[in-house]
Amino acid sequence: MKKIIPCLDTNKGRVVKGVNFVNLVDVGDPVEIAQFYEKEGADELCFLDITATNENRKTTVELAKKVANSIKIPLIVGGGIKTIDDIKALLDAGVSKISINSAAIKTPNLINEAAKEFNSLIVAIDVKKVNNNYNVFINGGEVDSGKEALKWALEVQDRGAAEILPTSMDRDGVTNGYDLEITGLLAKELNIPVIASGGAGKMSDFLDAFKAGVSSALAASVFHFGTIRINELKKYLLENGVKVRI
Repeated sequence: MKKIIPCLDTNKGRVVKGVNFVNLVDVGDPVEIAQFYEKEGADELCFLDITATNENRKTTVELAKKVANSIKIPLIVGGGIKTIDDIKALLDAGVSKISINSAAIKTPNLINEAAKEFNSLIVAIDVKKVNNNYNVFINGGEVDSGKEALKWALEVQDRGAAEILPTSMDRDGVTNGYDLEITGLLAKELNIPVIASGGAGKMSDFLDAFKAGVSSALAASVFHFGTIRINELKKYLLENGVKVRI
C-alpha cells in the first residue's frame, strides 16, 4: 500500500509554506489542518518545525501533543530534535515517528542509538544539486554539509534508520514535480522505504514518484491551497494501478 502524507511546516505554532525553504506564508492552525487532512484520507501526517534548528530551540512538544491527540492517523514530527531525550519526549506526547535531519549529520551515532531504542526513526535529507552532485544541506537548508546524498543515505540505512525522507530543495514549493533523478536513485539503491518530498504540483507527479519506487509521497502546497484533494488523488492513483487505502 502506497501512502499519501501531507506535510505541515510550522513556525511559532502556525502552519506556513515557503518556496525553496524561504518566504514563509501563514496558512493556518495546525490542529484544524491536521483534522481536515485526516477526514480527506491522509495516511500519515508530517509536522516539521522548520525554524527549530535555526532558532536553536526544541520542537514544541506541546504543539505536537495537541496535534497527535486530535487525530488517529500516525504523526511524524521533525525539527530541532538533537537527543534521545528529545525523541522520547515526543513519542511520550503521542507522536508515532520521529524525523531527524541536521542532528543526524552532526552526531551520526544518534541514528544508531535511536534505531536501537525506537523502531520509528526517519532520517530526513535535504538535497540540492551542486556542480552536478546532489549534496546534503542542514540547518533548514542553509548549510552545505559537503556530504553526497546517496553515500549519506546508504550510511543512514546501515546505521539503522527505518525510513528516509529526501527533500529536493531545488523543487521545494515550486510544484513542477518531484526530483525523480535523486529520489528514484535512492528508492532503487536502498532497502528501506523512501518518502518522496519537494515539488508535487499535479496528480501525475505522485504517480511518477510511485512508479519510481517510493513507498510514500509527501506534499504541502498542493494540499494546503486546495490544488489537489487527497480523496480525489487516491481515486486517480487507484485508477492508474497504484494500491492506496481509500
